[in-house]
Amino acid sequence: MPTKVIAIANQKGGVGKTTTAVNLSACLASVGQRVLLLDLDSQANATSGLGLEKTSGASAYEPLLGDGALEGKILHTEFERLDVIPSEVDLCGADLELARMENHLARVRDCLQPIRESGRYDVIVMDCAPSLGVLTLNALAAAEHLIVPLQCEYYALEGISTIHRIVGQLRDAGVNPKLHLLGVVMTMFDGRTNLSHQVVSEVRQHFGDAVFDTVIPRTTRLAEAPSHGQPIIHYDKYSAGAAAYEVLTQEVLQRLNQGGTSGEASKS
Repeated sequence: MPTKVIAIANQKGGVGKTTTAVNLSACLASVGQRVLLLDLDSQANATSGLGLEKTSGASAYEPLLGDGALEGKILHTEFERLDVIPSEVDLCGADLELARMENHLARVRDCLQPIRESGRYDVIVMDCAPSLGVLTLNALAAAEHLIVPLQCEYYALEGISTIHRIVGQLRDAGVNPKLHLLGVVMTMFDGRTNLSHQVVSEVRQHFGDAVFDTVIPRTTRLAEAPSHGQPIIHYDKYSAGAAAYEVLTQEVLQRLNQGGTSGEASKS
């Protein structure tokens, strides 16, 4: 089976993007998938969320600029079948540097190609920065599948039309005709409030089958886990957050095995 490449992106910050990248990766690994998490956010929260230090020179920055191979940046985590290419502050400069390069939107794809061809991983997950800068566009150009986290708050729909438009432009321009929306995941759900229920209902009306059935709850344990350098299934495997990400993982695998989603998910 060819390696599946998933970008997790939303240009809006604070939507549970990194939480989803880390916990989806860990849950995929826990059910037998060989997973590589590529941290493309200079804040490096996915890196620290897996218990790794932010180390200068450890990120994808140099390989993206043509200095060395991306494989050399792969680190094992303490979690079985889960490896990571960490991030660090140097990645801040990548947007400016990449913009000056030839084929600047293909740098991540080209760097990942030897890793994909090696068959070493079943899934590569990319955690993108909360922006639509050159590095995020690179991730979208390298992925077949896009997952967009949306928080259960007002303005949740704000901005998703932008990322949808970008996906369409990347496909139509031939940069990445294979890219499609794997799904929208609703995060920070508080079942005690009418607002959360209203937002989920509105998003489902808007995007139909593209929205995953699973919603991710807002919980203290889920918020605590990154400070301990552990995904939620290892920090508190019996928590509501762990259960939600385990169920989401099954949905993701089902969609990956089907080659995508139905309805709105296939549209740009």
